[in-house]
Amino acid sequence: MLSSVIPWQTRERIRSVLEFPARRAARKRLARIRRSGDLSVGFGGVLDDGRPVHGGAVKLLPLRKAFGGDEEAFGILYAVSSSPPQVADDLFAHCRRSGIKIVWNQNGVAYPAWAGSESERFNAPMHELRDAADFIVYQSEFCKTSAAKFLGHRETPSSILYNPVDLEVFCPDREKTFSGSPLRLLAAGTHGTRDRVTSVLEALRTLRKGGIEAVLTVAGQFQWPGGEKDFASEIVRLGLQDAVRRVARFSQSDAPALYRAHDLLVHPKYMDPCPTVVLEAMASGLPVVGSRSGGMPEIVSPACGALIDAPQDWDIRHTPSGSDLAAAVAGLLPNLPEFSLAARRNAEARFDVGKWIEAHGRVFCGLRDS
Repeated sequence: MLSSVIPWQTRERIRSVLEFPARRAARKRLARIRRSGDLSVGFGGVLDDGRPVHGGAVKLLPLRKAFGGDEEAFGILYAVSSSPPQVADDLFAHCRRSGIKIVWNQNGVAYPAWAGSESERFNAPMHELRDAADFIVYQSEFCKTSAAKFLGHRETPSSILYNPVDLEVFCPDREKTFSGSPLRLLAAGTHGTRDRVTSVLEALRTLRKGGIEAVLTVAGQFQWPGGEKDFASEIVRLGLQDAVRRVARFSQSDAPALYRAHDLLVHPKYMDPCPTVVLEAMASGLPVVGSRSGGMPEIVSPACGALIDAPQDWDIRHTPSGSDLAAAVAGLLPNLPEFSLAARRNAEARFDVGKWIEAHGRVFCGLRDS
């Protein structure tokens, strides 16, 4: 409630006071950071500072395995916009003084359609940190385009590297048969807005009314106020009590089994930059139904699912309707096994974590030799 009555600038000042002890400790650690002459990579303590490793930080794990070393001696600092290090501004300044190269991984930016008047609160820190980097990894063409619009154009060397998937961990259930009875739908991820969830529930009701026996799992956190209670009420209103399962939280280790237990991913989020949940689902053999917006058209080809047309609108969300989602799902059913195979092949060809690591190795070698 406070966020609706206190300006974000004031809240940020309050937060900086409350977090002062942690920030002071983080600044003390900066003095011990020194440049290493090899290709070792540091991550600003993001993987070791006590915060849960999820979201944008997850992709740092394979990089640390391949290139990580001593967090106090490294040649390259790697940071992700959605999970930046503590006191990142001070850390970046220290690295630049020490001759440590900085790679910035840019996810999405804030814009009025989802952040409203607080867009600048999210964008201002990203603007400064991105501009301090020696190399920028954009998670999709959409990420690059939206960053140029809201953070400003940069001539910094960059590349497009879509988020990675461990294809050995996220893989199809080879014993799965597509009987279609019931059709098992999954909506997963962090659900930031109510419409993202209600549209899927409405799609489920439409499918069932049309004679398609379907069930739905909604997995992941709700971020709108009173989300759980609202969700439960909506299920009752739509008469879906026996057709919906709720999984409030799931870990990265839970995710592979969750995908394999379903037939199709429904992902209606508007202007999603490069959703890892979609990549993991395709790697697991799940076709995808979603919005033709953001980075989705870049990663979900027509052979892998069905995307619903949407305008590019920075001011208003255009979440697909339940009827449109239901029609898209129904359209895939006659050839669901073929869509499943194509989804897996797409992941193998384009999102393999090994290829992603190799691409980063080339970036790091170029920075070392520059």
